[in-house]
Amino acid sequence: MKKIINNKQKQINDIVSVVKLSTLLLIGIILSKTFVKNNSAIWESSTFYILIILFIPLMLFVLVYLAWSFSVENKIKNKYRNIFNIIEINFFLIVFSAIIWVCGVNGSQYKILYLFIIITTTIQYGMKRGLIVSIISSLIILGMDIMVVPNAYLNDFFQDDLILVGIFILTAWPLGFYVKIEGEHIKRLEEQINIDGLTELYNHRYFCDTLIEKVKAGERNNKPVSMIFIDIDYFKQYNDTYGHQKGDYVLRKVAEIIKGNIREGDLSARYGGEEFAVILPDTNEKEALNLAEHLRERIENTYFEGEDSQPNGKITASMGVSVYPDKAKDDIELIKSADDALYRAKFINKNKVESYTSILDEIKSNIDEKDVELVTSIKTLISVINAKDKYTYGHVERVVIYSRLIAEKLQLSKRNKEILIYGAYMHDIGKINTRKEVLVKKMKLTDEEWEELKQHPANGAEIIKSVESLKEITPLIISHHERYDGKGYPNRLKGDEIPFLARILTVVDSFDAMTSNRPYNTRKSYEDGIQELERCSGTQFDPEIVKAFVEVVRNDIEVSDLNGMNRKYAN
Repeated sequence: MKKIINNKQKQINDIVSVVKLSTLLLIGIILSKTFVKNNSAIWESSTFYILIILFIPLMLFVLVYLAWSFSVENKIKNKYRNIFNIIEINFFLIVFSAIIWVCGVNGSQYKILYLFIIITTTIQYGMKRGLIVSIISSLIILGMDIMVVPNAYLNDFFQDDLILVGIFILTAWPLGFYVKIEGEHIKRLEEQINIDGLTELYNHRYFCDTLIEKVKAGERNNKPVSMIFIDIDYFKQYNDTYGHQKGDYVLRKVAEIIKGNIREGDLSARYGGEEFAVILPDTNEKEALNLAEHLRERIENTYFEGEDSQPNGKITASMGVSVYPDKAKDDIELIKSADDALYRAKFINKNKVESYTSILDEIKSNIDEKDVELVTSIKTLISVINAKDKYTYGHVERVVIYSRLIAEKLQLSKRNKEILIYGAYMHDIGKINTRKEVLVKKMKLTDEEWEELKQHPANGAEIIKSVESLKEITPLIISHHERYDGKGYPNRLKGDEIPFLARILTVVDSFDAMTSNRPYNTRKSYEDGIQELERCSGTQFDPEIVKAFVEVVRNDIEVSDLNGMNRKYAN
């Protein structure tokens, strides 16, 4: 819609510019008629010099105006448009006044010229500016009448020009009113297109378009742009219990809270379903987290009908925060990072605010400076794998979240927690050497293809070993497919021969593999996945780790959230 409006405004401006240029040419004709002697093919020298003095500046202005109107970049025009508009209007008023003065003042038939600038100004800038120009034009004409015949008891010219003044004002007023009505109509249409009908917040499309503009503005001005993603907790349960009408009531009320508690200049939108988003221009991460926490508290402390049936006895919301350019390089990454932070907030306990954290940034902050470039290269390899296999990307993200949870459950040391999370992030990096047709094959793998896939732990360890600062991750990468009973690969390690952190990663990795949509495997339900872990406890998996992980899944994670995570990364 904005593009259509901009195109329409450009067309209006182009037409008005043509009218103004034509007016300047008309002035040239008037000057020629005034100074060329009747029936004379030869001009007097005085007349010639007068024409030169008048025409040269006029033609220069025509050329400059032409270049400005049709050639100059829009961003330059927008920056100086208001100043140029004032100069332009004043120029035409001065030129018209000069023409009228030269052509006989009171008796001049060219007073009607003022209508050109009155009409074009009203069309372009509305009734207010049109009326101002018409009043100024009227004062100039009446002032000329008084100056030329100052002491006349009855000034016929003044009386006649009062009628012309009325024409000026009656031209600007109705025309300006029409422009105003049309502008309001366009604004209403724009609102209908850009506003979500249920919540009266901006809709998803307008949000995305505005985010692109805000990020570009942030880049130009070297200012941060933050984003908050908001999701209502247990909304499906509330909707199923009370029906969609009550669900709509909650959505409207949450939208009112968001809209009423953000700052002037922030933009709130309904992103989709029970998800909302807020764009925060010129806002750093700390300020965004404070605002998100304020919104979370307001939602939690607001009474909603029927909220007693919710798991926590309250309607609450989880929120994710990210910021450009610190956590994202463009608008797409800003959305993704804020979305990742939101799902981590929902994944762990709900009713909380989470800021996006980049595993790569964590790794960089904990390794030697000489290895930073190598780690960046590893990220590039992971991006290539993600492009080859969509499942691997979502799988890695979920395994990292599971690893954080079980690390807390097992009370791992800070360093072991870091190693586990980094290993979870990089455990499938060896798939860079696996053919895409093998990774995405929907039929059962052949023996040869299976052997190729089984090489990825060793290939991954080979890649990582070049980074001295990450050597502690190598055992996790090479051993995450070993089995507790010694029947795994690639080295057939058994029991405690398998590094402890690798045994943890094996449980986490296998659970997500079982409960996810994969090209060559049928997805299990989450309860079936838990039962499979327990069935294979002591054979494929370390029984103590299985016990701890099952407690994490059953106590700390909602099945609905697991479904949400799977849908998110499957799309």
